[in-house]
Formats: sequence, C-alpha cells, structure tokens
Amino acid sequence: MTTIAFPEPDSAVLGRREAIIAGLARLLPADAVITSEDERRAFETDALTAYRRMPLAVVLPSTTEEVAAVLRFCHAEGVRVVPRGAGTSLSGGAIPQEDAVVLGVAKMNRVLDIDFVNRTARVQAGITNLAISQAVAHEGFFYAPDPSSQLACTIAGNIAMNSGGAHCLKYGVTTNNLLGVTMVLLDGTVVEIGGAHLDAPGYDLLGLVCGSEGQLGVITEATVRILRQAEGARPALMGFDSVETAGACVAAIIGAGIIPVALEFMDRPAIKVCEAFAHAGYPLDVEALLIVEVEGSEAEIEDALKRIVAIAERFSPKALRVSRSEAESAAIWKGRKSAFGAMGRIADYLCMDGTIPTGQLPYVLKRISEICNGYGLGVANIFHAGDGNLHPLVLYDINKPGELEKAEAAGADILKLCVEVGGCLTGEHGVGIEKRDLMRHQYSDIDLAQQMRIRGVFDPAWLLNPAKVFPLDGRVVQ
Repeated sequence: MTTIAFPEPDSAVLGRREAIIAGLARLLPADAVITSEDERRAFETDALTAYRRMPLAVVLPSTTEEVAAVLRFCHAEGVRVVPRGAGTSLSGGAIPQEDAVVLGVAKMNRVLDIDFVNRTARVQAGITNLAISQAVAHEGFFYAPDPSSQLACTIAGNIAMNSGGAHCLKYGVTTNNLLGVTMVLLDGTVVEIGGAHLDAPGYDLLGLVCGSEGQLGVITEATVRILRQAEGARPALMGFDSVETAGACVAAIIGAGIIPVALEFMDRPAIKVCEAFAHAGYPLDVEALLIVEVEGSEAEIEDALKRIVAIAERFSPKALRVSRSEAESAAIWKGRKSAFGAMGRIADYLCMDGTIPTGQLPYVLKRISEICNGYGLGVANIFHAGDGNLHPLVLYDINKPGELEKAEAAGADILKLCVEVGGCLTGEHGVGIEKRDLMRHQYSDIDLAQQMRIRGVFDPAWLLNPAKVFPLDGRVVQ
C-alpha cells in the first residue's frame, strides 16, 4: 500500500474516451496516437516506478503546430494533459492519470540552429541532453548541464525540473544555461520567451518557466548556451575514515574560495557497489570518497589540485590519488555516472533530492544515517557535494510488505531535515508527486497560494500535469 494519493479520475472524460481518441486522430498522423493498452503501458510511469497510472491515450507530435493543435483540442474538451520527455523523472513528474492524455515530445529531437560565434544552439525540446554536446563537440564546444541520465533525458524534462548534474558547481544548472523557449499554452497559443540574447526586457518569464514542471505550458523548442571546452580537466580521489570528515573537507574546500568544476561524494555502500560495476580503482577501506575535478590549462590544473590536496591533508585522508591519464579520469567518472544503475543491481531504492548549506554537510550526513537506521533501512549517499545537493539512496526490498512505506517515511524525514537546516526540498529532481505533500513543510499557505495563483494565470482549469507540485488537501483553494 503506497502512501501518495491520486485524485479520482473524471468519469465523464473516461466515458468520452473513444470520441476524444477520434478527435486526436484527426489532428495527428496515425502513428502519433497510441491507444492500445499494451502500448500505453510504456507510459504509465516514469523513474519513480512504485507508482503507475494507465493514461487515457498517448500522443507523440512532431512539430510545435501539432502540439498546439492537441492542446487546443484538449482545452476545448476539458481533458487533462501530462507533458512527457523521456520519462526519467525521479519525482514522478511524468506519471499520468487515467483521465489524462500523455503528450510526449520524444519525436521532436532535432538541432535547429547552431551559432558558434554567439555561442548558442536552438534545439527541439525532445533532444537528449548529451546530444547537444555531441552536436557541437567538433568545434570544441559543449552544453554544460550534465545530469546522470544525460544519455536519455530530454531538454524538455531538464527545463521542467531545472536539472543540474555533476558539473553544476562551476557552470550552474539548466536555468543558468537557458536563453529562450518556444512554449505552447493550454489553449494552443504559441509564445516565444527569451531568445538568443543574454537578457530580455520585461518580467523574467523564462525564470518562471524553468522549473515549472510542465504546469504552465509545453516547451517545444529551446535556445541554450554552449561553452568552449576547457583545455583539460583532471579529477582527484580522496578517501576518508568517516562521512563527517569528508563533509568537513568539502566545506573547507568551498570555504577557501576554490570552485572545482565538480565535487562529488560517495559513502562506503556506494563506493563498494560502484567499484564492483566500473572497476574504477576506488579505495574500499574508506567510509567516504570525494571526487574533485578541476579544469583549465595544465598549469592551472596543477595549481588548483595542489591547493585542494593541501586542504584535504588537514583531514588525514586514508587515500589520496590524483588522476594522471585520460583513461584513469574516464574510469573515475564512469563509476560516479553509473552509480544509480549500479545500486539498482543490489536493491530497490528511493533516490532523494534535497539541498542544504554546505557547512551543514557533516551534521546532515550523520542524521541521514540515524534516520535510516531508525527505520531499519540501509542508505547509500551519492551527491553533488559542492553545491549541497544531496541524493541519499534509501534502500529497501519491494517484495517485503511495508518496506516501501518505511522508505518513503525515511525519505520524507530526510527532506524535512534539509529544510530545517536552511536548505530546500529539491535541488534538481523537482517536486512531482514525491514531494508534493511536503511543500507545506517549506512554504506557508500564503506562499503556496501565491504560487498557485501564478499557475492559474497560465492554466485556469488546472488541466496541465495535474496532481503534481501542490498538496491535494484542499487547504488552499485551487
């Protein structure tokens, strides 16, 4: 028995299913409308696989015009719509309802324009994150945000959740690399927000859209910033005898004013699993491991690593190794980038996503262990330590009755802890359904009401991505 509630589907909409499908079929090519139960099953969940709902239908448009036609039709018919990229959301952001049409943008995956002089790329929203870097690599450029799912996740989902990645410490998250979007409102209106320039007059609507979780409109195109690749980059491995010591080392590095391109953390359970999978040469006799990467010219790299190593030595590391080859660097990152998949080989888990002030790392890591131990559950910590974006993996066995509920309770306590120490409920995964009922722990009724009013301006009937982000307890009138 899972703990996250869904609203009852609209029986009137369900009763008109065949007519709704016929209407959609008139707007799109035959292969763009999915109606059979077997085919719809591929869209009933996302990466939060504990929850599933069979959608009314699925549509896969190929152009902005087709997206506008679908939304205009659904608006007129009062049908809910769930936008979907690649379905990699870990917060349940793309899980549908039985009375909703899933609108997937996976077919919209082209690079539309690249401007190397002005360092921008315009792409369709269904393109994968990594594909942008691949499209500009021949000229020595890259797209900076790099979530672990970058091989599969789409720019549409990155924008919806304001995704980050291992290198966000230096380069920022999606909002820092997004210049403009084409967005279709629920009534079919197509709007252009921002563009191929650094700033735009008027209200910062782009900042509002990025992170809005598909509740304001459907993004069909995006203009993103592309950057010159650094001359070189090298990581260092640092192993410590406690997670608290490793956390203190992170705080010391940041406190010294050093900004590595990445600063990643893994504890003993994560180290063991990742090493068994990637054979990266991780030390197995430590309680916590830091991966610290710097970039620049060789002289800059050497100077930065020298300073970082000097700071680390104040914390008596049990292992300290600087990569000396491209192959060694690739192996180190293979272990980290494969961490979530590698962990899934040994246990079911909930991947949490909270953010804290970096100075609170030692205390929070200690409390995470205490929380999970209190529920009789294991935990593996893998996260972006430099910006305080935590990703504790709460381990459980889905085949044991009650274990998922315990994992969710432990996860909720961890996220509440993040808020209590001055952080927030999410760093990059978004709220979705996973954190929806925790929003009151972060925000007052007045705060939530203001956010909901803004959403209502774009979608007065609340048809876009329903039952996400905001609590369903009715204490604030929607």
